[in-house]
Amino acid sequence: MSLVKLHKTVGVKVGHVQVGGGAPVVVQSMTMTDTADVRATAQQCLELAEAGSEMVRVTVNVPEAAAAVPAIKQRMIDAGCTAPLIGDFHYNGHLLLTKYPDCARALDKYRINPGNVGTGKRRDEQFSTICRVAVDQNRPVRIGVNGGSLNQELVVAKMQENTDRDLGKSSEEIIDPKQIPVKTSPKNRLFASCGSDNVSAVVFQGVGFTHARFATKHQAL
Repeated sequence: MSLVKLHKTVGVKVGHVQVGGGAPVVVQSMTMTDTADVRATAQQCLELAEAGSEMVRVTVNVPEAAAAVPAIKQRMIDAGCTAPLIGDFHYNGHLLLTKYPDCARALDKYRINPGNVGTGKRRDEQFSTICRVAVDQNRPVRIGVNGGSLNQELVVAKMQENTDRDLGKSSEEIIDPKQIPVKTSPKNRLFASCGSDNVSAVVFQGVGFTHARFATKHQAL
């Protein structure tokens, strides 16, 4: 029996949990509560951690949610829960992380997608703002690079380019995780959601609720 050759990645510290760099696979789950509801969200974070989730993610989509994050984190700590708390940002992360610094400090990792941090010149500016906060707070950032996370103008352009080149990929090649991002939903401070052998960033494999049946059937992914 031949040994599996592991892809070398740079280890990333999320709170006290290491991801990549030879560490075991880490399980992360996401709450389904309104993050602004401190009691309900903290309770679900505790339940997920008790069920085996080593990291817990919450959506931070509105000011009320950002304002609630420190209290959620404190309730987890008071209950003896050490699972790192992850913040999921879309569209307005640059505003929430700067306007609510206590939220930025309470979170152990920020999750962003390049495709929804802005457009045009503002995209780079807003993306830089998030990264600057992460550096100031010494927090890692998970940056999605699968199809659903990228700027859709770029995705469409690349799809057209592939069509023009008549690449003709088979279904087996398309399903190969080396050819496509491994996320089926969506240096040491960076997560990348991809399946390329040419990068040393930590690979994140996400399975969304609607993809549970697919993931169960295709466990090899």
